[in-house]
Amino acid sequence: MRIPRTWIKPMARRIAETLLSEELIVPDISRQKLQEELERIIFEELSVEDRINDEVREILKKYEAEFASGRADYRKMFDLTKRQLVKEKGVII
Repeated sequence: MRIPRTWIKPMARRIAETLLSEELIVPDISRQKLQEELERIIFEELSVEDRINDEVREILKKYEAEFASGRADYRKMFDLTKRQLVKEKGVII
């Protein structure tokens, strides 16, 4: 996650306040529920890259011998594999 998890709640609160104060939405849920939903959405979006990184690490485990012997560069393979997964999944990170 690119930002500390502790920032999510204040971000969600600020977004909710802005949406409500500028009358950009008319929620049919309470302010508290709106903020909780925003927290959940922000967390899910920020976790996408973490999940992709975990998937890349799992894929690259098959090539540990090549990395250990110096026949392959882990960082380059990580970046290439990550780019490929991002493209395949159609996500924005």
